[in-house]
Amino acid sequence: MVSNIRMEYNISINRCVRLILLHKSVFYYTPKERGDELLRMRMKEIAATRVRYGFWRIYILLRREGFMDNHKRVYRVYCEEGLNLRSKRPKRSRCAAHRQPALGNASSLHECWSMDFVTDQLYDGSRFRALTVVDNYSRKCLAIYAGKSLKGSDVVGVLG
Repeated sequence: MVSNIRMEYNISINRCVRLILLHKSVFYYTPKERGDELLRMRMKEIAATRVRYGFWRIYILLRREGFMDNHKRVYRVYCEEGLNLRSKRPKRSRCAAHRQPALGNASSLHECWSMDFVTDQLYDGSRFRALTVVDNYSRKCLAIYAGKSLKGSDVVGVLG
């Protein structure tokens, strides 16, 4: 803004800055870029070793190690790295660990399969379950086994 006014009216920087009610240091200020690669690396290491540590615990550990970044900057990097923890674990999977790396994509047929139990209800209200086995590479359904109640022996029979 100062540059535009200065070029258009051919006036000095001091006069232009006073005209728009700014301090002269604002015009001459150049931001200093600080890299946060070291901070990112250390945060990832802490998050990998201490899976259940949230932002504040990681921040305190970083301060103890000598990082003098304020909590706002550390929180920004924490969120950018995707280290956010859910405040509560879902009730249906209490034993599920967080921050586990995703499984690699399958590169050929029959390399990686997925199986799941699905349930549905008939028109008369009776429920049934189905075991589905899917190949992750081709997304092809390899087996479906349906029944009112599925036992471990049924699963072994489908997979065997």
